[in-house]
Amino acid sequence: MLASPILWLVNVVHLAITVYIWIIIIRALISWVNPDPFNPIVRFLYRATEPVLRPIRRKLPTFQIGLDLSPLLVILGLEIVDRFVLPSIAAALLY
Repeated sequence: MLASPILWLVNVVHLAITVYIWIIIIRALISWVNPDPFNPIVRFLYRATEPVLRPIRRKLPTFQIGLDLSPLLVILGLEIVDRFVLPSIAAALLY
């Protein structure tokens, strides 16, 4: 009886993680060109990702070429949560 809400919640979190990963990917791709900072889509992408990327960017060293690895690290962390932590939590709660 309790399995359905737990599985529903795990699926919702999985979907949210997947959407957020795509938002980060799109933001990283857009940063390669010179986007219009007043474009509503660009503003949304920056507002949605900057609170997560900024603290990681501050702790990472910037390389001589200006390579920003913070999106890669956030995506890696989200994938670990999505592939390992969520199924473990769901299994622990279901059994």
